[in-house]
Amino acid sequence: MKNIKNIKFILGIFTLICMTNSCSDKDLELTNPTTLSPETYFQTKDQVESSVNAAYANLQTTALYTRLYFFELDNMSHENAGNPQLEADKKEFLEFSFDSGSADISDYWTVCYLGINKSNFVISNSDKINAIDNSILPQVSKDKYIGEAKFMRAFYYFLLVKRFGGVPLYDALPKGADDVRARATVAEVYDLIVSDLKTAITTLLSRTTEQKGRATKEAAQALLGKVLLYQKKYDESLTALNAVTGFSLEPDFYDNFIEEKEHGVESIFEVEFDAKLGTGNLWGAGNGAQGGNESTLRGQEYGNLNWYNVYPSDNILDEFEANDKRFAATFYVVGDKYNGGSNTMVAANFGSGGGTRRAGWKKYSNYYKKIDEAIDSGINFKIIRYSDILLMKAECENQRPGGVQATAIGYINQVRLRAGLLPLVTTLTKDQVFKAIIHERKVEFAGEQSRFDDIIRWGNAATELAGTKFKIGKNELWPIPNNETGKNPLITGNNPGW
Repeated sequence: MKNIKNIKFILGIFTLICMTNSCSDKDLELTNPTTLSPETYFQTKDQVESSVNAAYANLQTTALYTRLYFFELDNMSHENAGNPQLEADKKEFLEFSFDSGSADISDYWTVCYLGINKSNFVISNSDKINAIDNSILPQVSKDKYIGEAKFMRAFYYFLLVKRFGGVPLYDALPKGADDVRARATVAEVYDLIVSDLKTAITTLLSRTTEQKGRATKEAAQALLGKVLLYQKKYDESLTALNAVTGFSLEPDFYDNFIEEKEHGVESIFEVEFDAKLGTGNLWGAGNGAQGGNESTLRGQEYGNLNWYNVYPSDNILDEFEANDKRFAATFYVVGDKYNGGSNTMVAANFGSGGGTRRAGWKKYSNYYKKIDEAIDSGINFKIIRYSDILLMKAECENQRPGGVQATAIGYINQVRLRAGLLPLVTTLTKDQVFKAIIHERKVEFAGEQSRFDDIIRWGNAATELAGTKFKIGKNELWPIPNNETGKNPLITGNNPGW
């Protein structure tokens, strides 16, 4: 990772703390059991920092931002269409034909729980961390490291609750192999997420003093605002979002998606990648995040000059207004320059399946500076941007009792102004503002794994995905994986329709 040090070499010890109901026996082995153990750990600053870094590492696995996550969400939202070479396991998410035996869904579940375990390893050892002499690790540092672990635990549970609904809840390390739990309710999962984030806000450092790449007070406030919005707690969400200060929109929208502009004025939280730090275990890092895996395959998978497994659907292309600057920053079309302006996209660059596609994805692509992706990409993923804060504030203001539509429109217009579009008039009705938010989020976050979650929480997925194989009452959630229901007798049944 560019800014979080030592994230890879310390991961062996953390396989010890895998939940036995969420990982296989081989994940429980120590890389070097004679060197480190939980009993002798947490005596130095480096040990504390390394244990916290381990919680971040699962974001870099193939089950999440290295590969599968962007396929799953962009395919289900039908921002993607599939070329003939798209692999079957990813095509399932376009067609909603996956089931509880899906290895990709199982990997998602496992990698999130391993991230939770790594977070709990820190949280459950708070007493040991606090016992370290302040001359070795000041109390403010102890508090902020524990706060980072709570932020990461909240983030992983947020990933889980959005996909599965209620899930087993572990707020500390499991007591042993027999410590299996029934599914908590959705409300209980959200309660833990909110509690963790509120605690983290009080201890995390501000972005002005924290090392880039780590969770900050502002990131926790932003995530709290999003979590509360998903629960339709608009007043509480707006309060949290209003506390996110010190950010602004990048003057050039495209700067959000290139390597040289990472951690810019708009970025609130990113998943870190840096191919120079090592990608030797790109295909074998596994759910436990062991080994070097500092590269994302997003550019290679989506790139119209490379694997071109998917391409932008007509649905997303047609959503953009004329003269919206975001279109040229989001997609490549015939005639566009690339490789530092040295090359031009031609029709043959968009050919697949005997035809020519209208466009290819540009976000998170290295073509702006290279002629080929060459698999390894070190471009960070933006998880929360300031434009998201503005549009969430607009939604809260519009939807809350007594909300002022003109204020909501003001937030939307900040985003539209950056896109080179005319502002919305301030006399729109509540319903008109909501439709404007739906449109604006769709084009602002195209290809950023936001759309499917948005239409599910808005309850309009059946309309937005009309003509696809989305089934209302079923495909809002994923099924609990077979390998989990098969070994946890307290999980009975599955999600509706499964």
